[in-house]
Amino acid sequence: QVQLVESGGGLVQAGASLRLSCAVSGDNFEWYTIGWFRQAPGKEREGVSCISITDASTYYPDSVKGRFTISRDTAKNTVYLQMNNLEPEDTAVYYCAAGILTSTLQFMCPVRKYFASWGHGTQVTVSP
Repeated sequence: QVQLVESGGGLVQAGASLRLSCAVSGDNFEWYTIGWFRQAPGKEREGVSCISITDASTYYPDSVKGRFTISRDTAKNTVYLQMNNLEPEDTAVYYCAAGILTSTLQFMCPVRKYFASWGHGTQVTVSP
């Protein structure tokens, strides 16, 4: 079991950038796949990015591809989500989550049930 703590959210204007951090504590950080999800009011929680700590392979849905970049720092047990050219539609609570990859990132990353451990979230608000 791991514990995850998100930080870096805030209020920005459209077109701005933010970098979210997910600090992961616990054993065997390198075994995990870390995903970023977001949930806007009245909407389902959706996956926006995912990284395999083992080999740094990544996954992005089309909605954020080219604007969001996920990365990891194994020395700090931290995963980052760089978000550029933010849009009001990106407003949501952003969560990071940890799971064990058993198939492919494309199969696992959009599905929250494959992630067993979750942080408490950080709010991102993008004004027009």
